[in-house]
Amino acid sequence: MHQRKNRRLGLALLGLLPLLAVCATVRADEVVTVTDAWVRATAPGQTVTGAFLEISSPVRVRIVGVESEIAESAEIHLSAMDNGVMKMREVEKIEVPANQALRFAPGGYHIMLIDLKKPLARGDKVPLAIKLERADKTRIEVSFEATVRAIGEEPPNKQ
Repeated sequence: MHQRKNRRLGLALLGLLPLLAVCATVRADEVVTVTDAWVRATAPGQTVTGAFLEISSPVRVRIVGVESEIAESAEIHLSAMDNGVMKMREVEKIEVPANQALRFAPGGYHIMLIDLKKPLARGDKVPLAIKLERADKTRIEVSFEATVRAIGEEPPNKQ
């Protein structure tokens, strides 16, 4: 009698394994990697700045939003030349291909931090969060800190 109950319990637990595997893959830190995150320092009176980083994932994900507690709002922007004029526009979503790094850098994709709550100086740490959507519509969030770099201390554009 006990062997039959134990066997049923074992089979029931085996049936849960696929569900446990699905839950494990939803963890953002296992799916997405953010590296080289930095924010440009602000000049006196400046209330906006840009954040830059590199993001990669072993599976395709879509960036659908950003936020930071140091700004009233945060938006994804793309700077690009248009008829000889550099223009910047907000982007609603960005695809991050599987196994390929997507670089946010000056002159390309970046995060605009708007209506900053305080000035940002070299060495400050800025909390950021990127909201992502997987192909199966699962939403995940990756939180990280970016270090403020002084104007002119920025690395060369690698895009």
